[in-house]
Amino acid sequence: MTAFVTGGSGFVGGAVIRALVAEGETVRALARSAEATSAVAALGAEPVAGDLTDRAALADAMDGCDVVYHVAGVNRMCPRDPAELGATNIGGAVTAVQAAADARIARLVLTSSSAAIGEPAGTVGTEDSVHRGRFLSRYERSKYLGEREARAAGREHGLEVVTVNPSSVQGPGRTTGSAKLLLYAARARTAVLLDTSFSIVDIDDCAAGHLLAARNGLADHRYLLSGGSLTMRAATTLLRRHTGRPRRVVWVPRRLVRAAAPLTGVIARVGEDPAVCPATIRALLHGHRYDGSRATRELGLVYRSLEDTLERVLAWYRARGMVPNPAA
Repeated sequence: MTAFVTGGSGFVGGAVIRALVAEGETVRALARSAEATSAVAALGAEPVAGDLTDRAALADAMDGCDVVYHVAGVNRMCPRDPAELGATNIGGAVTAVQAAADARIARLVLTSSSAAIGEPAGTVGTEDSVHRGRFLSRYERSKYLGEREARAAGREHGLEVVTVNPSSVQGPGRTTGSAKLLLYAARARTAVLLDTSFSIVDIDDCAAGHLLAARNGLADHRYLLSGGSLTMRAATTLLRRHTGRPRRVVWVPRRLVRAAAPLTGVIARVGEDPAVCPATIRALLHGHRYDGSRATRELGLVYRSLEDTLERVLAWYRARGMVPNPAA
């Protein structure tokens, strides 16, 4: 098998390449910069120059491949340029499907997001959840529409599109996005936190889910990849057991967080892709819990425990001096 991967220089895309190479598959990977070229080559893939905006060039790059993993996307809750979300997460997904069809490839695995599920507050999201009818962020909207339009393009062009929807992906090597919150809590003597809920999937399980979706997934279906859910209170208890931090937690009332949301909007307008903005506040207040059991039943994915993931992440952080040693 020869696989074509977009977004291979990213955290999830790189893990997909590693998993494919480990199974002896030949991998080509889209590379849009010299840095991306070096990154995917180091993983064992053949870099191919191209861009998600050029359908013809992308189809040429995919020629001769058996399957496409379209992992590329913009993962930002507070982007300074919202147009980038639409161009990449919606337009890029459709172009990838069209190019794969042009290259006469039978199947494409689309990396969406659990955010696209849109489950109502207080419920556990599944692949069949009815969308709440409103979006918490521009990012959520872009992933929802990108998934919908990519599947429609697949039906139009006779291409099997299988969608995977990872929850918060964590693992060694991740320092951005939601991992910043983990780093903050693991370093702080006193942490200021909001009690919310969230779901996690280990990076290696996420990559395995992609490969299993390519082999066993049903066309035009989606598969949540989520190894488990927990509250922030449970997470801090688990973290304290492994690191001794945070020693103290100040739990911020939800009404105070709501009141602070407009201020984060002001900060977001002057900051460069800030970590917190009104969209982040809405997502935290909403909370997320997802059921990833369909991927186990239908794809054969076996998840590792959340504690195992945490141990691997903390070991990686400690080796780089990013979190204190609990013995110290």
